[in-house]
Amino acid sequence: MICGRRQKTRPEQDSGARRPGRALRKMGLTEDEDIKAMLKGSLLWKIKSRRWQKQRLYRLQEDGLTIWFESRFKRPRSKQIFSIAHLEAVREGYQSEGLRKYGRAFPERQCLTLVFRGRRKNLDLVAPSEEEAQRWVRGLSKLMAKVEAMSQQEKLDHWIHAILRRADRDQDNTMSFAEVKDVLRMINIGMNDIYAYQLFKECDKSSNDRLEEQEVEEFCTRLMQRPELEEIFHRYSGQDRVLCAQELAHFLRDQGEEASLARARRIVRTYELSERAKQHDLMMLDGFMMYLLSPHGDILSQEHAQVCQDMTQPLCHYFVSTSHNTYLTHNQIGGASSSEAYVRALAEGCRCVELDCWEGPNGEPVIYHGHTLTSKILFRDVIESIRDFAFKHSPYPVILSLENHCGLEQQATMARHMKAILGDMLLSQPLEGQDPKELPSPEQLKGKVLVKGKRLPERACDAGETSSLPEPSDEEEEEEEEEEEEGVPRRDGRRSPRLLQEVRPLQAKDAAQPSRELSDLVLYCQAVRFCSLEQALCGQQPCLMYSFSERKARKLIRESGNGLVRYNARQLSRIYPLGLKMNSANYNPQEMWNAGCQLVALNFQTPGWEMDLNRGRFLANGRCGYVLKPSFLRSRQSTFHPEHGHGPGHRATLLQVKVITAQQLPKLSGKKSSIVDPLVRVEIHGVPGDCSKQQTDYKLNNGFNPRWEETLSFQLRVPELALVRFVVEDYDTTSCNDFVGQFTLPFTSLREGYRHIHLLSKDGASLAPATLFVHVRAKQL
Repeated sequence: MICGRRQKTRPEQDSGARRPGRALRKMGLTEDEDIKAMLKGSLLWKIKSRRWQKQRLYRLQEDGLTIWFESRFKRPRSKQIFSIAHLEAVREGYQSEGLRKYGRAFPERQCLTLVFRGRRKNLDLVAPSEEEAQRWVRGLSKLMAKVEAMSQQEKLDHWIHAILRRADRDQDNTMSFAEVKDVLRMINIGMNDIYAYQLFKECDKSSNDRLEEQEVEEFCTRLMQRPELEEIFHRYSGQDRVLCAQELAHFLRDQGEEASLARARRIVRTYELSERAKQHDLMMLDGFMMYLLSPHGDILSQEHAQVCQDMTQPLCHYFVSTSHNTYLTHNQIGGASSSEAYVRALAEGCRCVELDCWEGPNGEPVIYHGHTLTSKILFRDVIESIRDFAFKHSPYPVILSLENHCGLEQQATMARHMKAILGDMLLSQPLEGQDPKELPSPEQLKGKVLVKGKRLPERACDAGETSSLPEPSDEEEEEEEEEEEEGVPRRDGRRSPRLLQEVRPLQAKDAAQPSRELSDLVLYCQAVRFCSLEQALCGQQPCLMYSFSERKARKLIRESGNGLVRYNARQLSRIYPLGLKMNSANYNPQEMWNAGCQLVALNFQTPGWEMDLNRGRFLANGRCGYVLKPSFLRSRQSTFHPEHGHGPGHRATLLQVKVITAQQLPKLSGKKSSIVDPLVRVEIHGVPGDCSKQQTDYKLNNGFNPRWEETLSFQLRVPELALVRFVVEDYDTTSCNDFVGQFTLPFTSLREGYRHIHLLSKDGASLAPATLFVHVRAKQL
């Protein structure tokens, strides 16, 4: 446990190689040269700006799961760590906004970027040599791959041992009772001192008032017992306490899964720990627990974790993961703009990103939130980031939604940049042989970038719609909605039914025309001004699409919900948040999905239940960013109404969720000394008649292994649209409960039986090893 000692010599002069820890031995990396170099440590430059470039000592700890670093020059030296599990990617060279801006003075092959999950900023580093940079890139990549491949049991094992190392104050590899009590607080257990001391003494076989290595192992084993899993195992295994293949098949049948003997034997051979038991197709308790904690025991259907839907239908038949104000990292008044925000959105599976384009200096268009204090970034830099990361996480098309405020000259520059940077990725010509009465499919558009924007009206695709006015900007659209409510004539010349008090003169300049170069790139996502659903349903070309503010969309759903459903069965629509929200708050996306709206744009930079729903909606179909809508939202003759859920083909479904236990819930930031009092809430988000929530009682002072055994029941009218959200909160008698973790998934992706739910943080990052254990049953009524 060397993490607290100061480095007395430069790492390259350190002759004493540090002993690899238990985790590295289990990973099989003790003899790896890259790992050995990382254990020794390196002095790396940390790059934050042109002026802030400082050297730091970075070193892999013996656990193989954390990186420790300190300032070389500060007194006293500051020490911090971060977990390998929190890394999303390692990039080489100038592959971050920070290094492109501030790292050019260093050789590119000495540069690397550590990308973290969630909202934590990238870490831009420069090694003293190309060889050392490569060692860190290779070493981190190996460790990340090992962590990704860990079973839940292994993650739990490493988690508890990390806690033990932190509690071992004198670093003597033994535990006093005072240190054991520290451990209990760290892992969220408010255990009675008498009971804790009794457990301590039972494990202290040497009777020296300290737990040594074997005794610590026994103490951890006692803590991590899962009596609820033992009860299930004994129910199926009978008196001999061993599961044979036939008994495991019986369990699988009750789970609602394939229950053949061949499958039962495959599971035994995959998860059973005893080689002797495997040879006889037998499963012991430990193997059974490993199975239930594996992806096969997850609540998310493993079939849906891959692309499993028909991807050959028209674009309008899919929900499409869509970001609003994608360039922002925080709020839309004074937050920073960054091309990294596009990279993060694309990494989440986003397939439609927004670019607010404005006139910039030196003839170069910029992207920012106009008329605010948000920082500006170059349009060209954003297109480069999209080129580099558009198809790393999904092969299906990316739509660039242009909010264009540039003059003709800089619009032409935008078109040139997209052509030069994106090359063959950019769809610049209609697909050969494509039926003009149908939009192309995601499969046809694999690997392509589409441009959404205004288009000059003399092209063939615009025939029959030459009278449509170009789409106004989001701000103009919201202004028009306000004018309608006040009785002011709209910009398209139509008057609202209210008595007019004032008439404001209209400028032709209110709707900027696109340049020819930019117009030619707009093919299947041609933005036009909305007049009425009646006009839209009378034979419009499918390449024309509307954008609605959340307020306008709600009004349409309320007044003509079925008409909007039928429009969305043929053409695309985009919904965006009201621009008056200074904190970049989101709206409820479920209302819009209920009406078949495809491009439901949310502020990805704003965590909350709305983004939880968005992640849940696109969890299915391999997180590829495209989810096939239910059949009743794809029919042009649909009778479905999103307000009351009426329509053909629905069978009411009863969903029952038995909340059994939780495991290893995290401590709350800012409340490290307290222990959570957890409760579980299950929420249904769907058509209005299905929306409901129920919760368990809270459990006092136990975030490690609380047990509820409470059943919550829900009746669903339209299960095809429902999302199920599991939320864990820390109960508070004097104020609002604190968020602990959540997980959201489509009802259609939810598996029945005994299942583990792997909890996520507010920003969607994993809270491993934190889980819920539930039993799920669904039956048609």
